[in-house]
Amino acid sequence: MCGIVGLYLKNDKYENQLGKLFSPMLIAMTERGPDSAGFAVYGDAVEDGNKLTLRHEDENYDWAALAKDIESNLGTQVDWFQNSKVAVFKVATDAETVEDFLEQNHEDVLIMSSGKSIEILKEVGLPERIVEMFKLGEMKGSHIIGHTRMATESAVTMAGSHPFSTGLDLCLVHNGSLSNHNRLRQELQHEGIEFDTQNDSEVAAGFLTYRLQQGDSLNEALEHALEKLDGFYTFTIGTKDGFAVVRDPIACKPAVIAETDDYVAMASEYQALTTLPGIEDAKVWEPEPSKIYVWERNSN
Repeated sequence: MCGIVGLYLKNDKYENQLGKLFSPMLIAMTERGPDSAGFAVYGDAVEDGNKLTLRHEDENYDWAALAKDIESNLGTQVDWFQNSKVAVFKVATDAETVEDFLEQNHEDVLIMSSGKSIEILKEVGLPERIVEMFKLGEMKGSHIIGHTRMATESAVTMAGSHPFSTGLDLCLVHNGSLSNHNRLRQELQHEGIEFDTQNDSEVAAGFLTYRLQQGDSLNEALEHALEKLDGFYTFTIGTKDGFAVVRDPIACKPAVIAETDDYVAMASEYQALTTLPGIEDAKVWEPEPSKIYVWERNSN
């Protein structure tokens, strides 16, 4: 049992309050996931180049030195800031070039996410602790998805917590359990997809990564996921422009969606939505089995 929450703003009315609005939503899912929590926030987009969320277990890690190393070796400008154990690097080049350089020269630096807009932050512990650690209440942006985990398939670690990155500006959170994840992991590894944990949710993320590499649109990748993934699940997928929600054909894992003129919000339980402005007038419904729901700024 885990908790999922998401908040997508249809306009800029609440962008300065995104983290403040989302914090109680994530904390409300504590009973569903007391082991770890995390979120992917979309905001502060980079127009030229990309940004990467990086992490190091040493809280005194010299991020300034890393930035200089990237600048001198790749010949690109780096702007960065630190947030607890992570640092967000804005680079004036493509993300793949920086990722390759880090993997070859700084393998102790973990790449949490990369893209134009996304930042992934997660940690072991109660959701309230993670909210405070990363100063979520102060964050601004256009949309955000989050997860609270009750571990069932693998150890309680930061790496095993959600969201899982699935590509540039893409990530996934999952409530449920996949029954065919071991076999599917082997198949995906043969296709070159790498995994860091034994978490079944990472297999779902890896599957989406693979389908997108094959040229699928996000909607097509999710349609293939409905055909290929066995088990019970509710997925929320973050994109640069919005998010998607999909439930398995049986739909035994709870989910609720609320929509107003200003936002779309989803959660595993309605209680996580009660603090949102105007929720009493929102259209509220339970997403249907096997139906893919997508909200993006370029599709509204």
